[in-house]
Amino acid sequence: MTTALVADDERLLREQLRARLAEVWPELEIVAEAKNGAEAVALTEQHHPDIVFLDIRMPGMTGIEAARAIAQLPTDDDTADDAAAASEPGRTPWHGPEIVFITAYDQYAIEAFEQGVVDYVLKPAERERLALTVARLKKRLALRATGAAGDTDVAPPLQQLLQRLVSHMDPAKAPQLRWIQATVGQTIQMIPVDDVLFFISDEKYTRVQTATVEALIRKPIKELIEELDAEVFWQIHRSTLVNTRHIAGVSRDLRGRQLVAVRGHPEKLEVSRSYAGLFKGM
Repeated sequence: MTTALVADDERLLREQLRARLAEVWPELEIVAEAKNGAEAVALTEQHHPDIVFLDIRMPGMTGIEAARAIAQLPTDDDTADDAAAASEPGRTPWHGPEIVFITAYDQYAIEAFEQGVVDYVLKPAERERLALTVARLKKRLALRATGAAGDTDVAPPLQQLLQRLVSHMDPAKAPQLRWIQATVGQTIQMIPVDDVLFFISDEKYTRVQTATVEALIRKPIKELIEELDAEVFWQIHRSTLVNTRHIAGVSRDLRGRQLVAVRGHPEKLEVSRSYAGLFKGM
């Protein structure tokens, strides 16, 4: 059964959307409702829904900010092999949710959504428009089920779209990071962001790699994404960002996994299944 989460700070609008969804997609199970963005992120991590409907403007954490946080939640693509996850009784692999924004009229947002990266529903939700959204969602979920998710080209545009929308709603949150203050041995160095080949995070530190320097910072990937230009730094794994200006090529190993090679460093960077659409056709 397909599952969904609904997030809106207005209870009546949550109830209306639930009722409309019951009309156009009676098989859909609403597993949770959230009153704000932070609650939406927590409930998504708890319930692993297939779809998240997010009000774009909520107090505290907006729907856009919640979507960015949800995109950083660990999935089975990052933490386990699909087959191993599927072998657990009553559990199927979770690859992260499809995102649908609920929005009042905002031409900039609508133009961005109509690129097809994510879908949107205007308030109040109309049955005919919601039926179109449902049809699109079913198609995307079917592609995932057949293992063709990499052909949907979801990952790179989503990260960039969310960054543009955040900048539109709050210009002060536009990417501004130009230098990285990092630890190299026993010293602190200022590393130009343009020189960084890639970032890789573990539980405690993030490794900053240039052609000549390997440094460490305590800032996690999810915070770096908000401060870096998403047109330049692509997320290829939950723990990895790569500078597209330094990509030398992409290959596949014997298991079919995509591996990114960067100029100036011998290490190959693995692309997780969630971001396979970055290098469509390879």
